Amino acid sequence: MPDPKLTMALSHYDRHVPLFDGSVNAEGLDLEVLEIGQSHPLRHGSRRHERMLQGEFDIAELSLSSYLISQSRDMPIKAIPVFPRRLFSLSQMWVNVDAGIESPRDLVGRTVGLSTFQTTLSVLAKGDLQSEYDVPWREINWVIDRPEALPIQAEGVSIRYLEKGESIGAMLERGEIDALMMPHPPDEVVDGSDKIRRLFRDARAEELKYYRKNGFYPIMHVVAFKNEVLDKYPFAVQSVMDAFENAKTACREYYSDPNWSSLAWTRHLYEEERDALGEDYWPYGLKRNRANLERFMGYSHDQGLMDRAVAVEELFVESTLDS
Repeated sequence: MPDPKLTMALSHYDRHVPLFDGSVNAEGLDLEVLEIGQSHPLRHGSRRHERMLQGEFDIAELSLSSYLISQSRDMPIKAIPVFPRRLFSLSQMWVNVDAGIESPRDLVGRTVGLSTFQTTLSVLAKGDLQSEYDVPWREINWVIDRPEALPIQAEGVSIRYLEKGESIGAMLERGEIDALMMPHPPDEVVDGSDKIRRLFRDARAEELKYYRKNGFYPIMHVVAFKNEVLDKYPFAVQSVMDAFENAKTACREYYSDPNWSSLAWTRHLYEEERDALGEDYWPYGLKRNRANLERFMGYSHDQGLMDRAVAVEELFVESTLDS
């Protein structure tokens, strides 16, 4: 009997290269791995989160924030404790150089852009500003760049959604908004604008302090299955988890070659991060990620995104809870 054929949608990260090139496989599955981005199209397009929430793929990399909302609404998907994307929020906070913003507290009463209100980085940034820097996120005027992946009701908050065709990065460069928090730097930053800088002038040092205080690198995405796939092929859970673990191990081995990346000092950076953050600052499994998840779930609940409180154990396939 042939192996079941399933689709899995992922971004093209270094830790996913072994899955894309076939050097790592999911045992017992004929897995078609599709390169699909979120904001930026890859080989098979973009808007991966929305497409998974609408049931297009069997398995997909999915926004942690939207996934929490989906579970509070009992949508027919369930995750495994594999976390393919992580980011600190502090490097992703950008300000207009003429806005007079020198510290996080200067954001109070200002106008700040977000990708969407529920984007995981948006939720993390709002929560981190409040918990780490005593910045009440409800006292900021939010401007939202694109439609929400799932409908939300954020009450008692100033939110304005941009009209189609408006560019939130250009608005920051022109000073029409004071700051911007997004998972990717705006195009204007990539192009070298001198009108935009990071909120934290030494964001790396600030993030290292955050890591040492809290003990984790914040989770952005989970890997989710459609429930019908889980019901039909329960063995696929462990097979896919093993594949991601093996791919992560293979990815680490890339960096033994100092010229694997086109960046001149890749190996130096790899060693510096290992010394600062430890051997495995990107763990899979529930036990080592519980505090990370619980903190983010608190942010989501505080921001009114979840329809009901959800326990960490409800988020993952039952067979993975001891991982």
